[in-house]
Amino acid sequence: MTLKSLKSVQKTLGLLLMVFSITMLTPVAVALIYQEQNIAPFLYSFFATLFFGGLLWLPSKNASAEIRLREGFMIVVLFWVVLSSFGAVPFLFLPELNISFTNAIFESTSGLTTTGATILSGLDELPRSILFYRQQLQWLGGLGIVVLAVALLPILGIGGMQMYRAESSAIKETKFTPRQAETAKALGAIYLLLTLLCALCYRLAGMDGFDAVCHAFTTVAIGGFSTHDASFGFFSSYTAVYWVASVFMLLAGVNFSLHFFAWKNKSFAGYFKNSEFKTYFALMMVAVLIVSGTLFFSASTSTAQGGATETFFQVVSIGTTTGFTTANYGAWPLILPFFLLLFSLVGGCVGSTGGGLKVVRWLVLFKEVRREILRLIHPRAEILIKINKHSVDQAVLDSIWGFIAAYIVLHLTMVCLLLATGLDIVTALSAITASLNNLGPGLGDVFANYNSIGSFSKWVCIAAMLLGRLEIFALLIIFTRAFWQD
Repeated sequence: MTLKSLKSVQKTLGLLLMVFSITMLTPVAVALIYQEQNIAPFLYSFFATLFFGGLLWLPSKNASAEIRLREGFMIVVLFWVVLSSFGAVPFLFLPELNISFTNAIFESTSGLTTTGATILSGLDELPRSILFYRQQLQWLGGLGIVVLAVALLPILGIGGMQMYRAESSAIKETKFTPRQAETAKALGAIYLLLTLLCALCYRLAGMDGFDAVCHAFTTVAIGGFSTHDASFGFFSSYTAVYWVASVFMLLAGVNFSLHFFAWKNKSFAGYFKNSEFKTYFALMMVAVLIVSGTLFFSASTSTAQGGATETFFQVVSIGTTTGFTTANYGAWPLILPFFLLLFSLVGGCVGSTGGGLKVVRWLVLFKEVRREILRLIHPRAEILIKINKHSVDQAVLDSIWGFIAAYIVLHLTMVCLLLATGLDIVTALSAITASLNNLGPGLGDVFANYNSIGSFSKWVCIAAMLLGRLEIFALLIIFTRAFWQD
C-alpha cells in the first residue's frame, strides 16, 4: 500500500473516532436524567477518543486518495478493532464496575461486534447510564454491520459474497461512489426506523421507556445485551414483549438490501422472490417445530413452563444469533440448547445484523451436494447451481468452500486453545462457537456470562468475535505479505 492510500485510511479512521466520541455523551444525558453521579468517566472517555481521533485526522485531512479494495479491507478491520479498543475506555474509568483491562476489551468487543457475551453480573443494580452505554454499543455495531456489509463486503468478495454485488447496492466498480453513499444513508435510515418502531412496540407491550429503548437497540442489532441479569426472563409476565422481540429479530436477520428495495419500490414482492429469505424463514419454522416437539415429548420438562410463545422466541433468538434467553431456557433438556447452538451456525442472511455462516452459504452448499449426487447418476449432465434464478460461478463456489474450510480450521484451533487452559469440552466448544458466530450465550461455565474463564481464554474469544464479524478473511488478509506489497 502507498503512503497516499494509508493517509486516506487514517483520515477515515480519524473521522470515525471523532464521530464515535460523540456517542459517549449520550450516557451523560442519561445520567443527568436519572440523577446519577457517574458523569466524569464518560466525559473523560469522550475527550480521550476525540483527541486521538483528531490526531489521526488533522495530518491527513487533505488526503484525497480513492478508497479501493485494500483500503476497504483496512477500514473494515480497523472499524471494529480500534473502536472496540476505545469503546472499552468508559468501562475502565467507571468505579462501579472495577474491571480489568481484559474484561473491558471483552465487553466492548462483544458489544460492537453484536456478540452479546458479557463478563458483567448484577445488571439490575448498575446505574442506568452504564446499562444504556452497553446497549448503545451494540446498536452502533449493528449500524456499522449493515452499512459496511451491504455496501462493502460484496465488493471485497469475501466467502462468495460477490453474489450480492448487484443486489446490495448496484455497485459495478471496485471503489466507493456517491451512489454507494446514498445507499448507505438509506440503509441507516431503515435501521433507525426499525429501531424506533421496535422501541414503540416494546413500550406498548409493557416495558418501561428505558427498557424499551435499550432492548430495541439490541434487538435490531441482533446483539443480545439486556439491562437485566435474567435477560427476557425478567419480562416473563408480558407475553406481547416476546412476540415483539421475535418479529423484530426476524426482520433484523433479513438482508437489509431487501428492506431497502422494499422501501424504494414500495413492494414486499422482493422478499418472496429471494431464495435466501425463503430458506431463512423455512429453517426457522423447522427449528421451532423440532424444539416444540422435543419439549412436548420430554418427560423431564413441563410444557406449561415453556409455552409456544417462549419456544418460538427462544428459537428465533438463538437462530438469528441474538442471544436473548428466557427464564426456562436453562431448564430445557441439554439436547435443545446444544441443538440451538449448532443451529446458530446458520445465522442470519447476508447483509443483516446477524452472525453465523449466513443462510445463503448453506443454501449454496446444499445445492452443491445435491448436484454431486445427481452427477453420480447422470455423469454427463450439465447441472447448474442457481440462487435467485442466477447461476453461481465456480469462482464463487470455490470462495465459499474456502471460507468454510477456514472457519472449521480456526474453530477447532481455538477450541483446542481453550481446552489447553483446563476448560471442559462443553464450555470450550460452546464458548468458541458462540463467539465465532457472534451469538453470546454458550453452555457450561459460559451459559450465564464469561467472567469465570481466564484472561487468555477471553482473548481467544475476543479474536473469535472479531473473526466472525469480519467474515474471517477480512481480518486474515492483512497478515499476508501480498496485501502490503504494491
